[in-house]
Amino acid sequence: MNKHVLTLVSAIAIAGTALGQAKLVEKVTKKGNEIVIPYEKYVLPNGLTLILAEDHSDPLVHVDVTYHVGSAREEIGKSGFAHFFEHMMFEGSDDAPKGVHDKITIGNGGTNNGSTNRDRTNYYETVPNNLLENMIWLEADRMGFLLGQVTQDRFEVQRATVKNERGQNYDNRPYGLASEYASKNLYPCGHPYSWLTIGYIEDLNRSMLMT
Repeated sequence: MNKHVLTLVSAIAIAGTALGQAKLVEKVTKKGNEIVIPYEKYVLPNGLTLILAEDHSDPLVHVDVTYHVGSAREEIGKSGFAHFFEHMMFEGSDDAPKGVHDKITIGNGGTNNGSTNRDRTNYYETVPNNLLENMIWLEADRMGFLLGQVTQDRFEVQRATVKNERGQNYDNRPYGLASEYASKNLYPCGHPYSWLTIGYIEDLNRSMLMT
């Protein structure tokens, strides 16, 4: 039984990059009965960071790609874009068109999802461990070849999805706007933490797909 828990921090496109070319910069091992998660940390030739942690309890692999980009990188009048872009990343890529990602992950009994907060966006999959290479390939492909699959129709579908998500979780929910008002009052106007990751409806309405 092998479970290779693979967390790729800052995003990773391993395709064509042998692990032997990576530089080991940190290794943590368990000593005695101490509570610690053993892992190895590498820096790849392309500058990305890779963290490997093995767990031999289940025949699964977890792949997590984390980009150091969140709503704190936005500006006044352009809120919600990081979260919106997270949604667009599920629209497929040139070599893995829309639906392929779900077919490979969910179709083999796995799961996939993503999330955005103020400081980062991540995408992750948990699948049978024989699909590790497939997961790395899928993440690498949408990292490098997403734009060819971004159409006006898909742009509008995801804009509507994000607006609906805001309505469900904030605007039409009891006390749903409490966190928005808290952020406005905790941080000065213009501070990147003064708005929510979901952004404002008016900013989403103003967004345009440039082709």
